[in-house]
Amino acid sequence: MPVATVHLLRHGEVYNPDRVLYGRLPGFHLSELGHAMADRAAGYFADQRKAGAKIVHLAASPLVRAQETARPTSEALGLEIGTDDRIMEAENHFEGLSGVKGHLAQPRHWPYLINPMRPSWGEPYQAQVERMMAAVKDHRDRAVALGGPGAQAVLVSHQLPIWVTRLAAENKHLWHDPRRRQCTLASITSLDFEGERLVAVRYTEPCADLLANAANIPGA
Repeated sequence: MPVATVHLLRHGEVYNPDRVLYGRLPGFHLSELGHAMADRAAGYFADQRKAGAKIVHLAASPLVRAQETARPTSEALGLEIGTDDRIMEAENHFEGLSGVKGHLAQPRHWPYLINPMRPSWGEPYQAQVERMMAAVKDHRDRAVALGGPGAQAVLVSHQLPIWVTRLAAENKHLWHDPRRRQCTLASITSLDFEGERLVAVRYTEPCADLLANAANIPGA
C-alpha cells in the first residue's frame, strides 16, 4: 500500500456558451452537466472510502469552477475545502478570447507564438509543474499527519496544470499537443508516494459516459 496518495481532480464542465478561453477569469460557474460531474466524482470518492481508502484531506483552486466541483466531495466525506492558489489554472495570453484560432492571424499576437515548447503564450510548463508539485507534497504531508500511513488527499485543479504534472511525474517532455491530453472533465489523476518518492501514476474517468455531451475547450 502506498504511504500516501494525492488525487488531482479536474473540475467539471463550465457554463460557457460563447466558448471563451476563460483561464483565470472570475465568474465562470459549472454548468448543469458540470454539477452532475462533480456529484459523480464525489460518489466515486465516497465509494473509495467505503472500500477502505483513508481520504482525509481536500483542497481546491480558488477559481469558482474548482470550488463548485469540490463541494459535493466535501459534503460526501465531511471534509472542509482548503484553498490553494498553487493549483490554479495557468496564465494565458489568449485568456478572455472566443475562437482563439481566428485571432492567430493578427500580428499583435505573433510574438506570443514563437516558442510552443515553453510555451511563449503563457505560464511556462516547468513553472506550473514546480508550483503544482510543491502543493502536492504539502497536501500529501498534511494528509499523512491527519490519517497516518495510507492517507489520501484530493486536490481540485485544472486540465493543463494537472497534465504537465503528470508528464513530469512520468519523466516525459512537457511540450505537447493540447488535443491529446488525457485529462478529461472531472477525471482523476492519482499520484502514489512511498515517503518522498513518487512510485506510481494512475488515471480514471468517473464521468466517461457524460463526456459525449460536454463542451471541452483545450486549455480551459
